[in-house]
Amino acid sequence: MQRKKSELDLSLHPHRRFNPLTGEWILVSPHRTQRPWQGKVEDVPAETKPEYDPACYLCPGNARAGDARNPPYTSTFVFDNDFGSLLPSTPRGRYTRGSLILAEGEAGVSRVVCFSPRHDRTLAEMDREETRNVVDVLAEEYRSLGSLPYIRHVQIFENKGAMMGCSNPHPHCQIWAERTVPVEPAKEARRMLAYRRARGRCLLCDYVSLELKLAERIVCVNEGFAVIVPFWAVWPFETIVVSRRHYGSLTGMREEERDEFADIIRRIAVRYDNLFRISFPYSSGIHQSPTDGKKHPESHFHMHFFPPLLRSATVRKFMVGYEMLANPQRDITAESAAARLRDISEVHYRRCPASE
Repeated sequence: MQRKKSELDLSLHPHRRFNPLTGEWILVSPHRTQRPWQGKVEDVPAETKPEYDPACYLCPGNARAGDARNPPYTSTFVFDNDFGSLLPSTPRGRYTRGSLILAEGEAGVSRVVCFSPRHDRTLAEMDREETRNVVDVLAEEYRSLGSLPYIRHVQIFENKGAMMGCSNPHPHCQIWAERTVPVEPAKEARRMLAYRRARGRCLLCDYVSLELKLAERIVCVNEGFAVIVPFWAVWPFETIVVSRRHYGSLTGMREEERDEFADIIRRIAVRYDNLFRISFPYSSGIHQSPTDGKKHPESHFHMHFFPPLLRSATVRKFMVGYEMLANPQRDITAESAAARLRDISEVHYRRCPASE
């Protein structure tokens, strides 16, 4: 059927997309993908990470800050960050000057989780058993940190790659547990609660059901999870991993769902690496129920991936200009990004270098 000239075409016309998890809008300009690129392009260095790096402070047996030294660990290893952004000893006091200057002490715990003793491994290159072990450790950290009486939120996140601010290439993530719920998960929580009160249903349950039905932005699925390029995505190949059953946290997962979560995050990580045939940079994070001791039936377990690469391994997406001063904006539509990721193999490119 031929589209009328006055009818909105999401693949052609500039338009705004609404994010129901934050209540904010993003500007999408699909016609701009045709413009020539004359921006900064850098050479991508060859990846030659060793299995063990004697200079790496995260490798087994190596020295860290002060007198700390890693044990000769053979699996996942967790420790309190030597330079933690949050400290349990922080007083809760207030600082005020008049009615417009206000600060509050924020106590918390910062931990590092090394995924593997191997310096050259990432989630994309770990096997399913190794990844499942990471999931189990993260679930235990969420449970133990969330049980501390002053902790109300546990944020698990990974910065992968130097361009995402990662200071060490050894495969690891961080956990910041704190007294208050941070801005981004708090925005999502308010929206999910309002949706539940208005409709008596879960926002993300309805969303994943709709996306599975439409099948336009689905990247991959298994019994427990769907990987979707969200309709409102900001980053070029942004995805959201959503549980297909309703529960709020890692501790709410069944045994088989932990296996399925390990499977799905490894699969999307492989697709990312295969997209530009590099160790693909991203920031990712898990959003789950607050740990304030209250019931949160509105919470729905999910994970965000925010990758910066736009057109190749050397062309990145920065938040600048209009996006800093006015509104997030993107050129690649969610549908085209999902199609590219969907068409990519789930066999890591390093295991089949002769293919493609």
